Amino acid sequence: MTRKSKVDVIKEKKAEKKLQYEDTEVKDEFLKKVEENQSNFAIEFCGSKFFKNFESACGFKFEDLKSFDKFVALLYRPTDPASLGVVRALFGLCMVLDVVEERGLADIDLKWGDPYNCHFPLIHGMRPASLPWMILLFTVMWLGAFGIMLGLWFKLACISFLLPYWYIFLLDKSLWNNHSYLYGVVTLLLLGTQANRYFSIDALLSQDSKTSQKIPLWNYFIIKFQFFALYFLAGLKKSNPEWLEGYAMTNLSDHWVFDPFKIFLTTEQTDFFIVHWFGFIFDLTVGFWMLFDKTRLPAMFFCTTFHLMNSRLFSIGMFPYVCLATMPLFCHVDWPRKVLSKLKTLFVSSKTINQACDCGSSEKSTINEENSLCEEKIPSKIKEPSFESKLEIKNARPTKKQKFVVILLLIHIFLQFFLPYSHFITKGYNNWTPGLYGYSWDMMVHSWDTVLIVVRVHDNEKNEDHFVDPQAWVQNDKWSKHGDMMIQYAQCLKNNLLHRKKEVLKRRNLGMSHARGEWSQISGNLSIYIDVRCSLNGRFQQRIFNPEIDMLMVDWHPFKPVSFLMPLLTQFSGYRKKMDEITRHVYSWSNYTDVFFVADYPGMVLENYFSEDFSNISLNVLEGEVTYVEEDSKSKVTVVKGHSVGVSSGKLHEVTTVSAYPSCYMYTYTNQTRENLEIIDQNPESARRRSGWPIMKELNYKINAWWRALGHIANAFFYLVYDVPMLRRVPRTLNYYEYD
Repeated sequence: MTRKSKVDVIKEKKAEKKLQYEDTEVKDEFLKKVEENQSNFAIEFCGSKFFKNFESACGFKFEDLKSFDKFVALLYRPTDPASLGVVRALFGLCMVLDVVEERGLADIDLKWGDPYNCHFPLIHGMRPASLPWMILLFTVMWLGAFGIMLGLWFKLACISFLLPYWYIFLLDKSLWNNHSYLYGVVTLLLLGTQANRYFSIDALLSQDSKTSQKIPLWNYFIIKFQFFALYFLAGLKKSNPEWLEGYAMTNLSDHWVFDPFKIFLTTEQTDFFIVHWFGFIFDLTVGFWMLFDKTRLPAMFFCTTFHLMNSRLFSIGMFPYVCLATMPLFCHVDWPRKVLSKLKTLFVSSKTINQACDCGSSEKSTINEENSLCEEKIPSKIKEPSFESKLEIKNARPTKKQKFVVILLLIHIFLQFFLPYSHFITKGYNNWTPGLYGYSWDMMVHSWDTVLIVVRVHDNEKNEDHFVDPQAWVQNDKWSKHGDMMIQYAQCLKNNLLHRKKEVLKRRNLGMSHARGEWSQISGNLSIYIDVRCSLNGRFQQRIFNPEIDMLMVDWHPFKPVSFLMPLLTQFSGYRKKMDEITRHVYSWSNYTDVFFVADYPGMVLENYFSEDFSNISLNVLEGEVTYVEEDSKSKVTVVKGHSVGVSSGKLHEVTTVSAYPSCYMYTYTNQTRENLEIIDQNPESARRRSGWPIMKELNYKINAWWRALGHIANAFFYLVYDVPMLRRVPRTLNYYEYD
């Protein structure tokens, strides 16, 4: 009995402990569930608050993105056209000015008047029209820009602007830049919108009621996206180490617009922190800051300052002003109505207001109706759609046309992000940097310094060499950095030489006998070799293309790498800091000493010449081994790393890289010409700053440009209608005193 009782007691105790343990487990589980529920509730509460704030800032609900139909309905939500109408007018005004200035109607006779000028079309074989017809095309484009500005026959105006614009754009790749591409894209997008529903002659002439003057939300969305992409993609491109390390835009801070920063920063610090790092952060983030109400005003302040500085720093035409004109797209869509409403209240006297208050109920309702139109806007918080919006959203599913339009918009968005990084496909347009400077948005990321272009025409029958001025028949030197344009230039040069030969031989003037004798000796069997030496982002000067390749015989394909491109000597990129130190050291010798750095490939020969205006010239080898020989001299001097040799002025000399790996060396010299022109060269920036009224000079130039443009149009009209001969100017080279 006793044993059993003890056993029973033990069993009972074990059972009690088990129950207690199970009880504890249940309680723990319960407490865990309570804690989980509390944390989930907190997360849900915080999440919902975040989403509400985000939706409030964006102006739409996440529900609108859950299906394609809802997304289409969102993009077709009726929206006030006021802001877009004002931006359209400002953009049109910028294009009116741009056609005269940067497109070049004022100087069209210089740009497109010479039939021998070499152009570089994207589609090989495209040729510009004759000067009178080019003037006619520019006139149509100009009228289209006026139509966009005034909102008159808006669709026709956009087409009239677009067709000549893209034709001229495709005619010459050497004139491409990012903002020229931007203007064409924005006008194409405007063509699809209803931007003429407000602040336009079309709106005044329209018989539609005010309630039908709404436009789809996508009209704002797509153009706002285009300018957001402009900033964001430029920021992404600036994430390049070349930019972030401060090598892209050196010495830019010497300009007077950076003087306020140099109160507390050195010139080098201003270049690095303000130009490079602030520029990178600004481009990458400013599009986001302008989307939200709380950050929009400071973002617009920085944006305005940034573009006004750019307008003084660079010759980029209307681009800064186009960016300023389109900033209001990021504001509430009804801001023009609010501004008008406030202006009315400022100019209306208190007596008129009192009389308006005493009016009948019908007049009051009319006034209230007008005020409601002025105060209409996209709400800052997410509210229920208006009754009109509800009817459209509930009663009508998106049509096939609406879905098709939205698909086109999405394709455009994809292309805008894809094209800047599509250079792995169009390899034929790449050089040391990817792609053409047009749709890449790599603005100012690559800084080129070209010191030498040698164009050698070899007569294969006579076995003679002729050298051609690289500025002949071209308007800039951008062609010298792209393989496809080098080939186009060589073909154009050969055609011009043979055509000029025919012209000279046809003339029977007695004074032309010597010229006829020279031209008659040139055969039609020619080879053209081009040697280009340039520096990318402060590196050594080096060859970009193989100078031993005949440009008339080379094979090129848009989707294959350029076969005659020489690789960038990136192994010497680390020398750039040392090069800066050497440059400062050489500058410390005298106000007239200078230095330039050269890199070359094994077996390559550099032919160089210093005129007698230079003295104290020396060649110093930094890496590799070279031989130095002067003309009419049989003795070669071998120069190894760390050694130097004196260079004679007034004599041609050759430097050959004989080491098995690339060499790099530098020339140091005294510039006697610079010494003689010391008075002119003293602080040219200050001289420019203090000379008169630069803004008045710029305004005077713009007025003269308009007169020239109108004169060209009149000349073309009389030529095409009455066959009156046209006169055109011939470009001339500026002398020293005319360089700015």
